[in-house]
Amino acid sequence: MLLTLLTAWTATAQVVTTQPVFFTENAPVTIIFDATQGDGGLKDFTGDVFIYTGAITASPTSTTWKYVKSSPFNTGDPDSKMTRSSSNPNLYTITFTPRTFYPGVQANEVIYRLGMLFKNADGSRSGRATGGGDIFVDVAQAGLSARITSPAPNPNGNPLFVNANATISVTGTASAASNLTLALNRTQVAQQANATTLTTSVTATQAGRNVVKFTATSGTTQASDSLVFVVRPAVVTAALPAGAKDGITYLAGGTSVILNLTAPNKQFVYVLGEFNNWQAETATYMNRTPDGNNWWVQINGLTPGREYGYQYLVDGTLRVADPYSEKILQGDDRFIPAVTYPNLKPYPTGQTTGNVAVLQTNQAAYQWQTTNYTRPVRTDLVIYELHLRDFIARHDYATLRDTLNYLQRLGVNAIELMPINEFEGNESWGYNTSFYFAPDKYYGTKEALKRLIDECHARGIAVVLDMVLNHSFGQSPMVQMYFENGKPTANSPWFNTDATHPFNVGYDFNHESPFTKYFSKRVMEFWMQEYRIDGYRFDLSKGFTQVNNPNDVGAWGRYDQSRINIWKDYYDFMKAIDANTFTILEHFADNSEERVLTDYGMMVWGNMVHEYNEATMGYVSSSNFSGGYFGARGFTKPNLVTYMESHDEERLMYKNLTFGNQANPAHNVRDLNVALARNEAAAAFFFTVPGPKMIWQFGELGYDISINQNGRTGNKPILWNYYQNANRRKLYNVYSELIALKKSQPVFETGTYTQQLSGAAKSIHLTDANLSITVIGNFDVTATTINPEFQRTGKWYNYLSGDSITVANATALIILQPGEYKVYTSRNLKKTTLLATRARSTSALRLTAYPNPSSTTALVEYELPTPAPVTLTVHNLLGATLRTVTVPRQSAGVHAQELPVQTLANGIYLVRIVTGQLTQTARLVVQH
Repeated sequence: MLLTLLTAWTATAQVVTTQPVFFTENAPVTIIFDATQGDGGLKDFTGDVFIYTGAITASPTSTTWKYVKSSPFNTGDPDSKMTRSSSNPNLYTITFTPRTFYPGVQANEVIYRLGMLFKNADGSRSGRATGGGDIFVDVAQAGLSARITSPAPNPNGNPLFVNANATISVTGTASAASNLTLALNRTQVAQQANATTLTTSVTATQAGRNVVKFTATSGTTQASDSLVFVVRPAVVTAALPAGAKDGITYLAGGTSVILNLTAPNKQFVYVLGEFNNWQAETATYMNRTPDGNNWWVQINGLTPGREYGYQYLVDGTLRVADPYSEKILQGDDRFIPAVTYPNLKPYPTGQTTGNVAVLQTNQAAYQWQTTNYTRPVRTDLVIYELHLRDFIARHDYATLRDTLNYLQRLGVNAIELMPINEFEGNESWGYNTSFYFAPDKYYGTKEALKRLIDECHARGIAVVLDMVLNHSFGQSPMVQMYFENGKPTANSPWFNTDATHPFNVGYDFNHESPFTKYFSKRVMEFWMQEYRIDGYRFDLSKGFTQVNNPNDVGAWGRYDQSRINIWKDYYDFMKAIDANTFTILEHFADNSEERVLTDYGMMVWGNMVHEYNEATMGYVSSSNFSGGYFGARGFTKPNLVTYMESHDEERLMYKNLTFGNQANPAHNVRDLNVALARNEAAAAFFFTVPGPKMIWQFGELGYDISINQNGRTGNKPILWNYYQNANRRKLYNVYSELIALKKSQPVFETGTYTQQLSGAAKSIHLTDANLSITVIGNFDVTATTINPEFQRTGKWYNYLSGDSITVANATALIILQPGEYKVYTSRNLKKTTLLATRARSTSALRLTAYPNPSSTTALVEYELPTPAPVTLTVHNLLGATLRTVTVPRQSAGVHAQELPVQTLANGIYLVRIVTGQLTQTARLVVQH
């Protein structure tokens, strides 16, 4: 047992050695990297390897890099290239002088340590310390230095764990000949005069923590180093206490918690944290459950309401955060602005390494304000996909909450947030998820997220989370605990050693493992219950399979009954929590498989980017929109979420302006205004197709920055000034008006539908007992004719322009100019009326107007059940809007507003209040 522990401990310590052992910032040093050690990410790699390194000048214990060499990470700097050993292909060296190697080190700064990891040229593979952390090497300072070189120091600061009465060989080395001593628990056990090296053996007889101290003395100068080893007790097998949850269970009184970690096949686990000064103590030595899968311990003596950082120390070598923690501290938290996350607990620099979980007893529960929220029906869904970082400059939940007026005016009734679970780094698309229960702090606090969701619900807007359960990344503790040679081990409870499909990134979950199924369900349950989210868009859902097709994309997409079974199980679980939850899959599998899933009740993404963009660019031969209709795919239910743009596709307007058809100089698609107008036409043939729809942020303004600007996932400019451009605002208005039409008219749910969506001239027809809609358009760059096939003769109304035509011959050809489109309705639908019908009618607002009759000014009184902005309008009996009063966000309770009526003619009027998702109308008589 001792040999096993020593071997494992020494292996993690030997990722990097130096020659000489003691080196200063002004002298050459050779860094020796053993790729078989640490996380083994570059073991047996045959390409070029580079050091990625920084100087640490803050303190001798700091872990903050500065003056990074070989930056950016995804390039290979020739000055940082390692030399591979001719006798050992896993051994690499590089020699440099620290003071001159790191660019920009100031003359008055001291280099205390070097931080480093190793990588290939593009950064897709790396070699790090065990658990994926950084590697640190101390720089000797002027004067005498002493160091225990065997056993070598653990890079994570962990003690050596041994059995009772084990014998440990200890070697100390000094930088110059000195009088050397070794002591165990302050009792001297060996000495040597005028030497640079001293070796002796010590016996572990004392239970718990032991300290070996090596001291070098030269005259009046003394230097020392220490080695801590722990004689650990036997593991206690004990059942998990009743009611204990995964992760943290808060006990009554606020002074105790139970911590519970899933980690089968591990030997022992300690809890380290601020409550025990990050030391491996018997009081925080974890019990193992009888099945061997879980480790738990009760922590007592906590201060109610205080935040404590903590980690699990697994098998004496690996420090990991709690996978179930709802808050994670990381070294790069210091770059998060205080305005985004006020009073953020600082990372415990110098006390530990790696990600740190946070617990806090006696947290105040969020008080939800919206309790009468009803989700939109699926057929009415218009989802707005957005990425906080690239949508609003402050990239936080609070600012998005303040921006909801913009989205409400647009008319969307669902927001899909790109992944917000704690991911690697700060700025990211979020698909490199590592912690699934913690909102990423770069976007704000969990309270701010709940307030955002609460306000969305008050406005009738659903919130859908983009959830990444196909894979996880290297900071995940579940990855780190079972990881060797750059990949998950074969005994990982959650992950495949190698991905089963060719599009995988990160490390691939095994969704046939009961551990993965259990964990995934806890994630799904948590966000639905704790944050009241309305559903999920599951990233890479086609990857939820153990049918192994690592290199064959076609085979991966074929009908897979095992994958269907996995998704039916997850969907049934979510429905048991909330029968109306939205489950949206990014699937893109064989149509026969998607039909089974949609028939079962799940929704799937319908990528129509190519077809719509070909049309907007003016290349009509491959612009068939038919696949955007669920019925055209053989689906029996309208569960196809169609989109013209998504985060993962090039922008329509960018391609219009860059590649648009220029064959007709009078209709040059690369002209901004022509391109915007053609996107209007696309919208007319997008929103009028029955079924749920999705918009990607700023598509309604014709955003024209390429997806590849600043790298595919890099920051993109936030161009709210687009809204001031008249033609871009017209596109926004067309989107808004078409969304209002779609949401308000039953014909999109219950009517008959036909489409002719190939070629240049396209048409759509919808009909029910109360309304017929005919949409026609020309996507060519020259004029063409179309048979409109009106459903009847008589008067038809152009919904978007407000004019009308009288149809004597329903099949008479109509000439359409290039890019021209029409949305005709058989009844005159006033857009302002439809926009107002977005809110749900209710009497709960207690709307009254008095005096009634009124001659000069009426006082309108109402009661708000929740805080909300208010719009008051006055209409005549024909539906025309005569007065509008907009009131900023008001608190819950009774309010009164003056409404001038002195210029209105005598008669009966309708006063309407619209607030959030509620509306009410009252009669007002004006009599002068």
